[in-house]
Amino acid sequence: MQVLVTGGGGYIGSILVPRLLKEGYKVKVLDRFFFGKETLDAVSKNKNLQLIQDDTRWFNPKILKNVDVVMDLAALSNDPSGDLDPKSTFDINHKGRARVAKLSKEQGVKRYILASSCSIYGFRDGMLDEKSPINPLTTYAKANRLAEVSAKKLASEKFTVTLLRFATVFGLSPRMRFDLAVNGMVLGFFKNKQIPIMRDGKQWRPFIHLKDVAEAYVKVIQAPKDKVQEEMFNVGSNDQNYQILPLAKEVAKAINIPFNKKWYGDPDSRSYQISFDKIKDRLGYKTKFTVADGAKETYAALKSGKVTDSIKTKTVEWYKYLIQSKQVLDGITIKNKVF
Repeated sequence: MQVLVTGGGGYIGSILVPRLLKEGYKVKVLDRFFFGKETLDAVSKNKNLQLIQDDTRWFNPKILKNVDVVMDLAALSNDPSGDLDPKSTFDINHKGRARVAKLSKEQGVKRYILASSCSIYGFRDGMLDEKSPINPLTTYAKANRLAEVSAKKLASEKFTVTLLRFATVFGLSPRMRFDLAVNGMVLGFFKNKQIPIMRDGKQWRPFIHLKDVAEAYVKVIQAPKDKVQEEMFNVGSNDQNYQILPLAKEVAKAINIPFNKKWYGDPDSRSYQISFDKIKDRLGYKTKFTVADGAKETYAALKSGKVTDSIKTKTVEWYKYLIQSKQVLDGITIKNKVF
């Protein structure tokens, strides 16, 4: 079986791609490689891996020839990145992925799996499941929702479409990110002996380890068609719904550092608790790694020098650098200026 992973060189992709290769799949990676191809160095010599540097908005459809499954991860990631330039976010995160889905169907791809986000729920009280009303508040969340709608419309007997809404991800990656909650907290402790927390700390978020994200993709790709056709799955675990302040205390405990916080920003407009019962009941999916596991491994990697805090680990800052230095990012704007 051959799998195409868009955005395969990113934070999640650089963990997912090695996992797919380990499972014995042939893998094509379609990515702009804004963060470099070195994120896949560990598997670069694998004979079953093909790297294609291109853009979802204009790649040649022939790339999809003989592909059985498309895992569509390519996007400007997270809410701050989405707000950097809303038009480009909609172009890439919605129109680009809608194009990938459409071309996949036209080229005879059997399965299409879209990476969406629980941020679509926005601000809601109580435990939310896949049938709950959504409330996308940011450009990133709104573009994700439009991509979901576009993809689901294409589902047919010969084209299986599955939509995955992931919890907030944490853990070590070759394309490391410290602009995510758990990873950022660990970095704050490492550098300043205190955790930065967005006010007021009462907001709810679900969390998931990178390796559990990869496991979810494997579960979906291996599931019988009738289990995943036109299905939406929240991906995470019920016991990793956290309010941000208790989460910070959990991180401090895991890495054995006295809890000390530093408030920043305005109160968060997003808050949601998510039920992950459906994917557990339907596919037998369970997470294996906890917030404590992720915090410990990230803290150890920082202490050993295996990972460092650089501009590349802050997505928005790296995008701004690339745009302003005119190195890449054609078709993406900042302050209404196109490079």
